[in-house]
Amino acid sequence: MQAQPRLPLLPVAEANPSDWRWQIRHAITSVEALETSLRLTPEEREGARRAQEQGLPISITPYYLSLCDPHDPACPVRLQCVPRAEEAQVSPGDMEDPLGEVAHEVAPELVQRYPDRALLLVTDRCAVYCRFCTRSRMVGDGGGARSLDRLEPAFQYLESHPQIRDVIVSGGDPMAMATERLVAVLQRLRRMEHLDTIRIATRVPVTLPQRVTGELIEALRPLHPLWVMTHFNHPKELSPEALEACRRLADGGFPVMNQTVLLRGINDDAGTLERLFRGLIRARVRPYYLLQADPVKGTGHLRTSIDRGLALMEALQGRLTGIALPKYIVDTPGGMGKVPVLPGYVVARRPGETDLRTYRGVVVTYRDPPEG
Repeated sequence: MQAQPRLPLLPVAEANPSDWRWQIRHAITSVEALETSLRLTPEEREGARRAQEQGLPISITPYYLSLCDPHDPACPVRLQCVPRAEEAQVSPGDMEDPLGEVAHEVAPELVQRYPDRALLLVTDRCAVYCRFCTRSRMVGDGGGARSLDRLEPAFQYLESHPQIRDVIVSGGDPMAMATERLVAVLQRLRRMEHLDTIRIATRVPVTLPQRVTGELIEALRPLHPLWVMTHFNHPKELSPEALEACRRLADGGFPVMNQTVLLRGINDDAGTLERLFRGLIRARVRPYYLLQADPVKGTGHLRTSIDRGLALMEALQGRLTGIALPKYIVDTPGGMGKVPVLPGYVVARRPGETDLRTYRGVVVTYRDPPEG
């Protein structure tokens, strides 16, 4: 399929789209701005007007908007960032805080749902507000990047709990912060010798790849080991700019892992996921999770069934190399933790024997060794 031409959003003389700050300053935040670049449907127009008044706001970088098909409301990028009227609908099981982060907050901006890891929320701002956002209850609420003083109780909690070995720095999007702010947070964490890993959860390589500058890489490199958790959902997002951002991260020594959310009408077919995962490993990004979409209020139109996810994983098994095949994960409602879900490959079990169905559809018996 021929790529859609990029849409000029400002006169050439005024535009500097390679500067990430320009991208953020010129983010699309209103119905009127959307109308200048996309032929909106009534459902999109209604959704965008509602988003301006309440709930999850609109913010789309000019770069990410340029990936949208201006004429096709079913464009997989457009569906992720343009509000729709369906966001006003409530589906069974919808929740404001599906991962129970408020209930599991152990200090301001710090969530602990597992014994050995914690989630530190350092900002409420993102370059793009995805319409399926798990934290739609809080992102874009106007607070912006959290100061070190505000985060100090969280730091003190982490210091007093050495059993926590892994901290995920998230938000909002930490990489949408100024470099000095992000570095200050990471330096404070790096002083804690009991932390094995620090992970930066970011969608910047997808929505604002211009942010991954040489300056950012050099500022973060002394703070290794740092892991970067990205969030590509569709092969259309693997643009030259995004691939260059991934190259810079990999060349800078950052292990890069990707979490894809399974989304109805966007990536819920095996061919799309195969192209995405193959494209990621070519970019040295490891597909880590295929996440069942969280039951966030107003996202029912974007979610699939778990049966659909299982069918997709079965279709990909044996079709993709293991390094390109993520785990299919359900992050259970209420913050009870992630659960890996697998298709039914175990056909039958008897003492000492297990019948397994392979991706070819052949049933093979595995026999246990003698005990003793």
